Amino acid sequence: MRELSIGGQRISDDGDCWVIAEIGHNHQGNLDTAREMFAAAKACGANAVKLQKRDNRGLFTAAAYQKPYANPNSYGDTYGAHREFLEFEAAEYKALKACAEELGLVMFATAFDFASADFLAQMDMPVFKVASGDLKNIPLLKHIAGFQKPVILSTGGGTMEDVRRAHDAIMPINPQLCILQCTAGYPAAFEELNLQVISTFRERFPETTIGLSSHDNGIAMALAAYMLGARVVEKHFTLNHTWKGTDHAFSLEPEGLRKMVRDLRRVRVAMGDGVKRVYASEVAPMIKMGKKIVAARDLPAGHAIRMEDLAIKCPGDGLPPYEIDKVVGRTTLAPLAADDDITWSVLNGRQYKMAV
Repeated sequence: MRELSIGGQRISDDGDCWVIAEIGHNHQGNLDTAREMFAAAKACGANAVKLQKRDNRGLFTAAAYQKPYANPNSYGDTYGAHREFLEFEAAEYKALKACAEELGLVMFATAFDFASADFLAQMDMPVFKVASGDLKNIPLLKHIAGFQKPVILSTGGGTMEDVRRAHDAIMPINPQLCILQCTAGYPAAFEELNLQVISTFRERFPETTIGLSSHDNGIAMALAAYMLGARVVEKHFTLNHTWKGTDHAFSLEPEGLRKMVRDLRRVRVAMGDGVKRVYASEVAPMIKMGKKIVAARDLPAGHAIRMEDLAIKCPGDGLPPYEIDKVVGRTTLAPLAADDDITWSVLNGRQYKMAV
């Protein structure tokens, strides 16, 4: 059985979906907002909260860092200044880690570069996330795998060859891997989600936990993913769709996240064990709605029953209609009035007992 342990929480095929509230930089660079988002995610039932970590000067070229970035979602005149405004450093990470531990949440982050990966390792993150943009970054994947912590890998914008290459690079170093089907649209179009890839991943990587990083607007696709075998679901999370920032518009607000988690928990329970059975809760309704065989008219004793002597009526607390062919041709041992139950005892002395 596929199994992964993250922060002392077990993720397996026979368990609930492990839900990640992807906060990213939706905290807008504000520590108190991040704390508020952590608390809201916990109240919604999420298992984990995730941030993003970049060493911006080392990650971007000088041209990209200095590129003018004047738009309604910008927190700086250049792209570098914008990214630096949103970045949390060691003090904030320590404070948020303590907040997550107090709430009973797993906190971790996406490492976008080597320096950020090392930073997160120093923060003793229990799990590492790798974004779709680094699916082909084998040197970074191997570096992160070397920390011997679980690795969650998104696969947006990649081919099966890219995913296989990444899988084969990580597994010999660290088999604690989760692969997420992902479509790197923001938001992703429903016709491009390709949820069947979850089944493909499960077939190709039988030892590996599979999940979904879902950038769609809504909660239903997470349920479909769980039914296909995804046991980790990551959804972007915000407190308000209208806040400044590019990710808020397609992120779930608390009510959406709460409903998604609720429905994922219900799906696991509702799947059952595959054995068709009658439940105690069904007995009374089925008696009320069900049918039984009764006399269609007054019948004397010694009467050979014909089909026209019988009727099928509610409630279903007597001989079920599927027995009607066995009734026709038998002789009554006692007289019957219209609507009287047809029973084996009145026909041949054997009493019918309704199955439950």
